Amino acid sequence: MPSSSDSLTVGFIMYPGLTQLDLFGPADVLNRMPGTEIKLLWKNLDPVIVDRGMRILPNTTFGQCQKLDIICVPGGPGQIALMDDDETLNFLRRIAPGCKLVTSVCTGSLVLGAAGLLQGYRATSHWSAIDQLELFGATPVEERVVTDRNRITGAGVTSGIDFALRVVENLMDKTAAQQIQLQMEYDPEPPYHCGTPRTAPPEILDSVRARLHMFLSSRRSASERAAERLNSKKSA
Repeated sequence: MPSSSDSLTVGFIMYPGLTQLDLFGPADVLNRMPGTEIKLLWKNLDPVIVDRGMRILPNTTFGQCQKLDIICVPGGPGQIALMDDDETLNFLRRIAPGCKLVTSVCTGSLVLGAAGLLQGYRATSHWSAIDQLELFGATPVEERVVTDRNRITGAGVTSGIDFALRVVENLMDKTAAQQIQLQMEYDPEPPYHCGTPRTAPPEILDSVRARLHMFLSSRRSASERAAERLNSKKSA
């Protein structure tokens, strides 16, 4: 178990159009571990505009980053373009073998898949995209957090806090994770029992799917292209 004197370097991939809570939720949890350094990683240090319009400053470029203990890919609408981004995918392929944990939140798991890092692993993603993990040789699991060896993936958006607490338990122990949960007063009591397709009323689920139809079609097409490119690399 790491002591308070141990250092831990956690890298989050930054990119235009990421969902801010996919990043800030787990970053807040993990930064409460003693000795943790958070690296916000992107190709350059220019502000990154996320999906709700905030501008976030990366603090480390891909080229400056040589080693991490944990790599995490958040999800968000910009994930579609990221699956075609060789610079990002090559960085993930380079950095992942030296990491203790290779992780994601929400549709960030599709980016890990596009990089070839989930083949043969159990994983999860946002409910609207979880089936696409099969395209990358992963086994989709409809759970809020899925751990398979050194891969830990979280489901949609808000699961990032649950995911990060599991990471703390994995690296330290259950007591440390519980202490952080209490510090954050993480005691969710949502106003509606409607957070997954399993619990949402059918009319609510149908309306959300209809509203997202075009976007989800675009994501599916991007996943299919990324999977085809990945398979082409393997056969070359």
